[in-house]
Amino acid sequence: MKPVALITGGSRGIGLGIAKKLAEAGYDLGINGVRPESDAKENLDALKSLGSNVVYLQGNIAEKSDREAIVQGMKNNFGKIDVLVNNAGVAPRNRCDVLEVTEEDYDHLMNINEKGTFFLTQEIAKWMLELKDSHPDWEGFIINITSVSAALASPTRAAYCMSKASLSMFSKTMAVRMAPHGISVYEIRPGFVDTDMIEKVRATYLELVKTGATLEPRIGKPEDIGKVVASLVKGGFPYSTGQIINVDGGLTIERM
Repeated sequence: MKPVALITGGSRGIGLGIAKKLAEAGYDLGINGVRPESDAKENLDALKSLGSNVVYLQGNIAEKSDREAIVQGMKNNFGKIDVLVNNAGVAPRNRCDVLEVTEEDYDHLMNINEKGTFFLTQEIAKWMLELKDSHPDWEGFIINITSVSAALASPTRAAYCMSKASLSMFSKTMAVRMAPHGISVYEIRPGFVDTDMIEKVRATYLELVKTGATLEPRIGKPEDIGKVVASLVKGGFPYSTGQIINVDGGLTIERM
């Protein structure tokens, strides 16, 4: 039986890059997204062409009923899960000074990036523990896609940075909780990655790369993150649960 992964926000951007690499690695996929399935059909068909059984699970992880439907959809379609990739997230609706952030914008971002991820993972983790009880040799993975913004402060994206920093601590606490059960937890922090999320600031990021902000002289690609995830779930990083992996071209290396 093929291993199964659930990828939130998996129909575009970084999530799609991860999905492609897991499909190539022989995984069946549950792909969560907020768009109607018809809007994601082209990308879903591309994943299916790689040999994966792909199920689209539409829903907003900020909503409890949607989270419940996503988990139930995985159970109904696959009956198991081996990997959870928490990738779904949103950028600030308005980039503004930290002193000008509205409560509405703060709640919108936190409910998706932090709260939704927390409670979806909680339900999946409980299910994983049940799977472990019935299959003692089984190993699972929880991988949280955060951002270099978990560590790099930006006063025009305060709530976003806070949401990613919160997920970083969540990764640590989940690693502590799940390690005795053979379930590894990792955090991946992407840097500048070329997706539609950075459309408004792409020119700025490209200029930063051009002027040496990153050690590698290019912007990241979704497949860069996908390759790391595939390596993790294939056991490429043993004895290292709870670790942070920066995929940022050297952006966060301190230099003189």
